[in-house]
Amino acid sequence: MAMESYDVIVIGMGGMGSSAAYHLAARGQRVLGLEQFGPAHDKGASHGGSRITRQSYFEDPAYVPLLLRTYELWEKLERDSGRDLMTLTGGLFMGPADSLTVAGSRRSSEQWGLTHEVLDAAEIRRRFPVFRPGPDDVALFEAKAGILRPEAAVEANLTLAARLGAQLRFHEPVEAWSADGDGVTVRTGVATYRAGSLVICPGAWAPRLLADLGVPMTVERQVQFWFAPEGGIEPFLPDRQPIFIWEGPPGTQVYGFPALDGPDGGVKVAFFRRGEVTDPDAIDRSIRPEEVAFIAEHLRTRVPAAAGRFLRGKTCMYTNTPDEHFVVARHPGHERVTVACGFSGHGFKFVPVVGEILADLALTGATSHPIALFDPGRPMRG
Repeated sequence: MAMESYDVIVIGMGGMGSSAAYHLAARGQRVLGLEQFGPAHDKGASHGGSRITRQSYFEDPAYVPLLLRTYELWEKLERDSGRDLMTLTGGLFMGPADSLTVAGSRRSSEQWGLTHEVLDAAEIRRRFPVFRPGPDDVALFEAKAGILRPEAAVEANLTLAARLGAQLRFHEPVEAWSADGDGVTVRTGVATYRAGSLVICPGAWAPRLLADLGVPMTVERQVQFWFAPEGGIEPFLPDRQPIFIWEGPPGTQVYGFPALDGPDGGVKVAFFRRGEVTDPDAIDRSIRPEEVAFIAEHLRTRVPAAAGRFLRGKTCMYTNTPDEHFVVARHPGHERVTVACGFSGHGFKFVPVVGEILADLALTGATSHPIALFDPGRPMRG
């Protein structure tokens, strides 16, 4: 039997891989997408019903041009797919004025001329009464922040990629890949495939599939929590409560969402980082009572009504680089291989633009987007 041959193989059909498959297929490439689980699965990092999107990026102002483009591409993905993927609720980034969450958001906003407001504690309480800021808390409010739907976004990318001719194979884990001067070979438990180039978007499986990349990555177990707020859902509806990221001493960040899905959906909250190191194939997916109690206690001093009846929890994973910036580049050891990994808990909002970048790199070896920050050869310090 002849080996199946393609222009590009994409490993991993989560957020980044599904976007890459769509963008490559849209450029006329014969694409094979491989995924070890089912479509829009809940075993990695592209699930949980909601993700934050924002432009006033406290991590680094260098992300802002990519964010401006990714907003355009989210809107295009909504139009092309007919799916509701992005809801702008506004965003509050709170904490002491000198905290990373506030000062970093303000730096990006000022450097790139993004519309924003700075609110003191009294103004936060007046405009958004579910919050209980301390006297030293301030907030940057960004009207263009909001919510993304991760599962719907992956489904949209997969549907469009398939419509454009991409072959998508699910429940087919990759066992090995190799590259030579003529192309790449990918072996699964089902078959061996050949292509001119390879895009690898392995999520939490990056340490295994990209062991030769030279980037130390740590996989962390994270927990998302949903609560039924005390006193009812109305104050937490999307037209009244924005998304928020709140930093308190000693640098702990908690984030949350309005009740986008009504009373049954509840209010979703989680800690940003504070995870435990895990193996993606052996992650503890149970939700421990002490974890629920800890975040509820944290909420009672900040968003007290949100700490109502616990509804459910869900685990996901961060794949962290030492400096918590992404890796998006041609593989330094293989010119026919492009990689996207190490998204460190803040990558999902970039899904459409990363797909565009990966298509650029796979087809031409370069992109017009500013991605020097994501070079795997950069000095990395935690």
